Amino acid sequence: MTEFIRKILPNAKDDVLAGITVSLAMIPEVVAFAFVAQISPIVALFGAFVVGIISASFGGRPGLISGAAGAVAVIFVHMIQEGHAKGLLFDNPVENMGYFYLLAAVVLMGIIQIFAGVFKLGKFVRLIPHPVMMGFVNGLAIVIFMAQLGMFKENKKDFFGQNMRKTESKELVYNVSNNQVKDIMSGTVLFTIDGKSIKNKATNQEVFFVSDGQVFDAKTKKVVFNASDEGFYSVKDSGVVKTTMQGKTLYIMIGLVLLTMLIVWGLPKLTTKIPAALTAILIVTLISIFSGLGSINVGDFIRDGGGAGLNGIAELSKNLNVLELWSNLPFNLDTLKFIAPYAFLAASVGLIETLMTMNLVDELTESRGNGNKECIAQGAGNIVSGAFGGTGGCGMIGQTVININAGGRGRLSGVMMALTLLTFILFADKYIEQVPIAALVGVMFMMVIETFAWSSFRILKKIPMADAFVLIIVSAVTVFFDLAIAVFVGVIISALSFAWTSAKKIRARKRFKADGTKIYEIWGPLFFGSITEFNEKFDIKNDPDVVEIDFVEARVTDHSAIEAIFNLVEKYQAANKKITLKHLSEDCKLLLFKSSPIFQEIIIEDIDDPRYHLAANPEDFPKPLGEYKF
Repeated sequence: MTEFIRKILPNAKDDVLAGITVSLAMIPEVVAFAFVAQISPIVALFGAFVVGIISASFGGRPGLISGAAGAVAVIFVHMIQEGHAKGLLFDNPVENMGYFYLLAAVVLMGIIQIFAGVFKLGKFVRLIPHPVMMGFVNGLAIVIFMAQLGMFKENKKDFFGQNMRKTESKELVYNVSNNQVKDIMSGTVLFTIDGKSIKNKATNQEVFFVSDGQVFDAKTKKVVFNASDEGFYSVKDSGVVKTTMQGKTLYIMIGLVLLTMLIVWGLPKLTTKIPAALTAILIVTLISIFSGLGSINVGDFIRDGGGAGLNGIAELSKNLNVLELWSNLPFNLDTLKFIAPYAFLAASVGLIETLMTMNLVDELTESRGNGNKECIAQGAGNIVSGAFGGTGGCGMIGQTVININAGGRGRLSGVMMALTLLTFILFADKYIEQVPIAALVGVMFMMVIETFAWSSFRILKKIPMADAFVLIIVSAVTVFFDLAIAVFVGVIISALSFAWTSAKKIRARKRFKADGTKIYEIWGPLFFGSITEFNEKFDIKNDPDVVEIDFVEARVTDHSAIEAIFNLVEKYQAANKKITLKHLSEDCKLLLFKSSPIFQEIIIEDIDDPRYHLAANPEDFPKPLGEYKF
């Protein structure tokens, strides 16, 4: 504990202010992701607090900000919907069952991440090439920018003044003709249509209401069917209908966004003693409150988020009753089979985004983080969050860049961000709700400008074509598909490109000794990709009776190369020609000796034999080469 306090004191002021700034930028993004995942904002905010404070306190990268990120939230959307449907099929139906499946998936996600850290899988992030990293940063900057454009839209209202739901038609349920709603099979008239009202034919009571092609239940005011000339169709809910802001609301939004960006850009030119982002948020908030502009603020955003409520302390304290919370979940193999694929994917995406963000912080701060330690901290945060009713999270590149730019370098910045979020949840919601969304959008726009690797445009023509292709592909896949897919695609393309380029570098210089022996001096890497090129260097039919292959300038890297050497020797011997091999490493010689005793005479021992290990050595050899008997 003393060591932890000692580390946070040197930069305490900057870390505290940076943490507060990040927490304000975190709120609308976390709430927006909660609406995407169809969960309550309190669940996402509480999850961001738990994951944020645990990863900041015990993670391997001080300055990295973690929270309820969208990359993880979108993975759980389908699972939550399916979970709701499964809950209604139980013997004792459970509403909102998808939420309880979410908690179990988040806990399993954390367990997987801890195993990744324990088995030191975090080090594999070092295998990610720089073009993939640049493509990741650019793609994520574009994604964050596009997400902010959604803030310039507002929810369209239906006839009842509630958020209009976008519904897609599925199966035909009733036929409609002559203002009558009929059963499909029997043709019996069940309801009559009187203007916008639909009445039960038997009781003459209003049961449905029609508006804008949607049929609402008269009691619940929820959409139950889509209406057309042919009849009523069952529906699939696709979210809230959005419309672009217009008129005064749009102009106020644009004006406040530009003012925020101007302050964030200009204030550091005057002084760097106060964080520009936090100052911009405070100034724009005060202007919005005291000028009476009526701009959309955080409170409006939460309350108008598609019906998901925020019940503050009451809901939070209920969720902290762990036994009651988990009593709804069936602990059986079916539950594990249902949540496991989502948990594994979320764990993978979460770790990839976290480790990539960690690499970015390493570059910005010119320091080195511990990827395995970060994996364990992220996993622990997700386990605790899920156990107490919160959603999953991971490192967030946008908020991390804001933190670094605001001067946050230590663990205190992440801890302060989490504590500020908790303060908002418990006490300060009325104050934070007055912050204009425009101020937060302006900060995020400036973060996008800071994050995007603008140098990539300048270097595209200077770097190898394969690297330029990888950079563009990773950016595009990040925007249109998924971060994890983009990274995997980028690494695979980079690996294949490297293998192809290396395969063409194998060379063979040929010369003859005075006694007529033909010498092949091999240059370049010999591995699975260059075997074909290697074999084409030899002219077994026309070579003299004595051939020597010298590997002094080559590097045999895998078992495929050993197989190629073995096959080549067999071909020369089948042609009744003597062949010798020189300058092979000890690993190579040992494998060839074990494959056939004939290599005992073919391989020439030399003091200049290279010392290197095979990249894919199939065996471990506890004894030195000289102790083996053949």
